[in-house]
Amino acid sequence: MPTPNPAALEFLLTRRSRPAKTLTAPAPDRAALMPLLQAAARTPDHGKLEPWRFIVLEQGAMPRLADLAEVRGHALGKAAADIAKGRSQFDQGILAVAVIEVQKPSEKIPPLEQTYSAGAACLALLNAALASGWGANWLTGWVSHDRTFCEAGLGLAENERIAGFIHIATETVAAPERPRPDLDQITEWVSQ
Repeated sequence: MPTPNPAALEFLLTRRSRPAKTLTAPAPDRAALMPLLQAAARTPDHGKLEPWRFIVLEQGAMPRLADLAEVRGHALGKAAADIAKGRSQFDQGILAVAVIEVQKPSEKIPPLEQTYSAGAACLALLNAALASGWGANWLTGWVSHDRTFCEAGLGLAENERIAGFIHIATETVAAPERPRPDLDQITEWVSQ
């Protein structure tokens, strides 16, 4: 018989991301962030490849990234609303962790499974932050897929890409509940 952990299950059943625009200072300091990163690093990594790494973006880095997002938006011919949205996560950001997918050569582990692992690291970090009492949100957007932004803004190598920006700070409002999937519609039972 398994040993249940009702508190952990209750957390997972009720967890809710906090909109990044509602987060404010303070954010976790380096000492408070380390256990969250450690929890994220326990993500299943398919063959011990560790196909991800973390770049912690402290508040001092945010203006540079916001400006770069705006420059790149104009260069790409983005609409004004898209440019504003691309820079806003940095304009409003207090602290974010860029989870970087690192594709590694492997005969056993296909690239797609490495991508899955990087996504799992994002969710693990998000949940660790929420479980620790911080507000947190996982964002991407067009800037995270723009190669020039990735290379100029974060120094990413050719085999790297952004899996997500996990914004972590103090929540200012309770997150509203939202509709959840209908399990009967998305679950199939196979008995034979």
